[in-house]
Amino acid sequence: MVLGRRLRLAGLPDATPVVTHRNQQVMVSWRPGKGLRLHEGYAHAPDDVLTALVSFLTPGTRRAARLAARQVFLAFPVEDFAPGSPRDPLTRERPGDERALARLRQLHLELNHRHFDGALGRIPILLSSRMRRRLGELRLERQTGRAIRITLNRRHVRRDTSVAVIDTLLHEMVHQWQAESGRAVDHGAEFRRKAREVGISPRATAGELRPGRIAAGQG
Repeated sequence: MVLGRRLRLAGLPDATPVVTHRNQQVMVSWRPGKGLRLHEGYAHAPDDVLTALVSFLTPGTRRAARLAARQVFLAFPVEDFAPGSPRDPLTRERPGDERALARLRQLHLELNHRHFDGALGRIPILLSSRMRRRLGELRLERQTGRAIRITLNRRHVRRDTSVAVIDTLLHEMVHQWQAESGRAVDHGAEFRRKAREVGISPRATAGELRPGRIAAGQG
């Protein structure tokens, strides 16, 4: 694969598997042990964009450098070179959702004041039936990195305990805190520290950076 060779020339470890896709909701997905998945449009990106992408993924890269690199590779218009099939990423509300969403919005308000001094912005919360492995995810605006919505797995919200759902919501709120405070939105050391501070497990089973989204087993 030409893209794989170019990424390795940019510094990606030789043994890292590289797989491409055209999912417009997932630009870059890094899973330790499983390799790198990224949008096919990056095959047309100039070398500086690929170098920024590798720099973002490299352990030990300083936060300021990671943020700068992230802005570079997310600004590249991959959809212009490898368009996917159009699909509304939002899931329509279903019967029974209204009560659950009202409760989640109230929880967000309460948890914001309890754990973040009320500093987080109000953000739309949605439910999705499309999630299979993930419990939740935060969507970011690709050009600016602004947090624009939290989506939770509908089955998780309906079937699991309130404690489990609160943990998932808090997980996404930690990512919202990262985005709104200018930090890298990832599962690194700062995420783990803040997760412990708010009382949730810092473990993330599988992370995916989206053009906007960050998702993990719990988002």
